[in-house]
Amino acid sequence: MKVKDVMTTDVSYLSSSSSIFEAANIMRQLNVGAVPICDEANSPVGVVTDRDIVLRSVANNVHKNENVGSIMSSNIVTVSPDTDVHEAARLMAKHQIRRLPVVENGKLVGIVSLGDLAVEKIHVDEAGNALSDISKE
Repeated sequence: MKVKDVMTTDVSYLSSSSSIFEAANIMRQLNVGAVPICDEANSPVGVVTDRDIVLRSVANNVHKNENVGSIMSSNIVTVSPDTDVHEAARLMAKHQIRRLPVVENGKLVGIVSLGDLAVEKIHVDEAGNALSDISKE
């Protein structure tokens, strides 16, 4: 099974000049814990998570109107739609992340999460193992 079979395709994203408040608001509206950050060409340049907002913004007294680019994680790991789901789970465990932006021809086309992998019964154990590895730190 490929990532394209389980990924979310309707992905909202922000630019690095969007505010931290905008990022938090979109997460609340969509009930998600991460938002990809893309450049003008819709290429991912980072990801901001709810954890980034708490640890890099709130805990450091960074104002909510500052650019999300100042708190995003920029060393992102991506996959293509044709990546095998087992490989996606392995990457999540290796890099201790819960979500992977899906990129095709340099453009964001979706996102795959541990939850997407766990929905497929065949991948429940693998997703659980990845979550266990992620949660170790």
